[in-house]
Amino acid sequence: MSAAGQQAAAPDIATLEEQERRLALSTFTYDDAWDLGSLLVALARERQAPVAIDITRGGQQLFHAALPGSTPDNDAWIARKRRVVERYQASSYLVGSRFRAKGTTFEDSSRLDPDTYAAHGGAFPISVRGAGVVGTVVVSGLPQIEDHALVIEALERFTAGS
Repeated sequence: MSAAGQQAAAPDIATLEEQERRLALSTFTYDDAWDLGSLLVALARERQAPVAIDITRGGQQLFHAALPGSTPDNDAWIARKRRVVERYQASSYLVGSRFRAKGTTFEDSSRLDPDTYAAHGGAFPISVRGAGVVGTVVVSGLPQIEDHALVIEALERFTAGS
């Protein structure tokens, strides 16, 4: 939920694609992973959000945090959403939205095992300009639109400070 207690409106495909273009980074280091992860933890704590947070680069987990109220199930969701980003090179929310725009669902039409892949909001590609997708940042524990919105807010603040 937003600060006003209203659920955020679902972004359209054009907005989701623009977020990915706008939030591409010039570099992404180990220190950047720590800073972005720490920022996500701070934002989640402010909201008392029961989330788990994960950042990977090149297949290596660089940051992981589980906040009060999160469960091992959130880690399973993180893995499933991260795999969607790795396979499609796009945010998990965008991938799911593209299937919905075709009048179907990811689960019904992707031909991928839903126990392995989840096109639900909260996983976002870490893109480096000139290199493409190098990793993922994932939040799990809130409704999918709120997981996605938390990642976007953190990336916007992170890019503004760099």
